[in-house]
Amino acid sequence: MAKPRVFVSSTFYDLKHIRSSIENFIDTLGYESILSEKGAIAYNPDIPLDESCYREVHSCDIFVLIIGGRYGSPASSEAKMDSTSFYDRYESITKLEYENANSRDIPTYILIEKSVYAEYETFKRNRDNKTINYANVDSVNIFAFIDKILSQTRNNPIYQFEKHVEIESWLKLQWAGLFKDLIQNRKTQAEINELSKEVKELANINTTLKRYLEEIVSNADGKKGFELIEKEEERLAKARMMNKFKADRNVSRIMEESDLNVDEVFELFSNAKNFADLAVNYAAILGEKDKGKRLLQYWTETTTIQDEINDVRKILNLPLFKTL
Repeated sequence: MAKPRVFVSSTFYDLKHIRSSIENFIDTLGYESILSEKGAIAYNPDIPLDESCYREVHSCDIFVLIIGGRYGSPASSEAKMDSTSFYDRYESITKLEYENANSRDIPTYILIEKSVYAEYETFKRNRDNKTINYANVDSVNIFAFIDKILSQTRNNPIYQFEKHVEIESWLKLQWAGLFKDLIQNRKTQAEINELSKEVKELANINTTLKRYLEEIVSNADGKKGFELIEKEEERLAKARMMNKFKADRNVSRIMEESDLNVDEVFELFSNAKNFADLAVNYAAILGEKDKGKRLLQYWTETTTIQDEINDVRKILNLPLFKTL
């Protein structure tokens, strides 16, 4: 029988005892725990090690993020850094694991050490003050990471913990709630199936009426009638395409991150000639011109992102971008 796969993401050395405890807890529940040190991740020798972790995240059913006082090692997509100071900004492997889970809308549960969250509250009141020495965190990026998590409109439950037993109790309650929702959804699915039958019947009736109207219009007004029918067909086709475009999760994420409306995102994808063009234009919209190069570098090393962008291009019936 298939087991739910639970990916546990955190820095290792400062949280290894908590990771071990959570691994045992997950296995006791009969789920499959995925941790880098457990050897459960299949590493591809042709790509950086952290890219294998991001790929493994995509195949998991639940994502558990633990944030302690360490921000972690820079991702392979970052420029090589011999050392980092407290205020140096960079993307860590743990942060990108979270972003990959978030991009796939994987149910996510976030645990933050109480001492770290307390210092985050201090940071919020002193964002521009670089004279403060924070005792429990090693990088300002941790605070930026928490900022990003809190800015999400959904799928970001947070629990502050001191002991591992608190983590287990909270996760038990959360996953029990998830299981209850699943049962409820199965009940409502039966009702949806009945409704879908009625919708199909209405669709058949609508098709019949459409044919009647086309026959009447074409016979009544000759050439103008056919032009009207053709124009309406084009309008309906575009409306269907835009509905599919708006429903795409990648488009929704871009709209959330950039505050663009659906027509502006449509223009962004329609006007781009290639991945580089899209990265530069998107960075300019965000007001972060320097981010364009970093975005393109990340896309170059992450084929799943390229695939998702091309999926949006398919919806718009546009030529696919050449793989980087």
